[in-house]
Amino acid sequence: MAEKEISIIHPRPSSIVAALYTLRDLDVDVAILHGPPGCSFKHARLLEEDGIHVVTTGLDENGFVFGGHDKLVALINKSIELFNPRLIGVVGTCASMIIGEEMHEAVLEANPDIPVIEVEVHAGYHNNTKGVLFALESALDAGIIDRKEFERQEHLLKKATEVEKRAGAASKEYLAPSRGDVKYTVAKRIFELLQEGKRGLVIMNAKKETGYMFADITLAVNEAAKALGKEANIVNMANVDDSLGLPRVRQHAENIMKGFKEHGVEIREIIGGMDEYPIAGELVSELIKEKYPDYDFAVITGVPHALPMECLRGMELISVTNGPRQVLPLKEMGHEHVVVEIDLHPKTLGVSKIVNSELGDTLREIIKENL
Repeated sequence: MAEKEISIIHPRPSSIVAALYTLRDLDVDVAILHGPPGCSFKHARLLEEDGIHVVTTGLDENGFVFGGHDKLVALINKSIELFNPRLIGVVGTCASMIIGEEMHEAVLEANPDIPVIEVEVHAGYHNNTKGVLFALESALDAGIIDRKEFERQEHLLKKATEVEKRAGAASKEYLAPSRGDVKYTVAKRIFELLQEGKRGLVIMNAKKETGYMFADITLAVNEAAKALGKEANIVNMANVDDSLGLPRVRQHAENIMKGFKEHGVEIREIIGGMDEYPIAGELVSELIKEKYPDYDFAVITGVPHALPMECLRGMELISVTNGPRQVLPLKEMGHEHVVVEIDLHPKTLGVSKIVNSELGDTLREIIKENL
């Protein structure tokens, strides 16, 4: 008998927003939201910080009854006039999908001379990865990605959903948000472990652009190790393979790797691309088993819950996430210390270099205090 899916009552990420971010990773210049003016407002505004124009047909009560076909046609043409884009995305919303709006007909009528990725999506899916999948299917149809990349992405989405259901924000009916442990206490513990000569793994397993801040924690731990003369006790791993992923994702990996090199930080083990966070744990497990079985602690940033506990047992675990609802699942897995970088997301949009983290800066202050 199939296991019954739990009914999650805390707010969950939106498939509409997931589609928008996927269009961003595909390097669209304009994303048109076909729906009410306030739909996905926060993320639409944030995405404009990341170099993508987001506009809306602004459906109102009249549009809910009579549809917004003419508005969408006009907005496609207006967007081309205003922004001279190379690639456009059109994204449905709950309102336009409920009334059965045919976005494809509007695109045909506008007849732009550039590719258009049409994403028929609403926010009523239990897994927000549906929005990613719909965007990728449309990109495949439009010839923006090939079948091989689509199938790779499809596999990663399946694994990402499994990770969230097993040990993430979709693992319980209700998860209360938490700010996690006090950053000063955790930073002090990292410093103590290094001071005691303990050997540690610093594992960045970050989701796409979030790596710009999680990478700073790798830098800070290495700064502390260097200040204490314990550099040989640290092994850095990171999912920064710049040959994998959608265009913008590959660029993130290249930028972050450049930042590591500029700071003299060696990434000894590359554990995948920046969209491979759901499967990176497989390689990490193999590496620990073969090369690092007797290390004392691990600092894991990004998506720590994607790493199997089997390979981490016996280590003191310090994890850093940007999800307030991820604290309890990580604690229950056996992570002694869990830190939340609460303002990570808005600070990592529109950047191309590593940005400071609160935990990283706290650790740097402890270095100053003690040396």
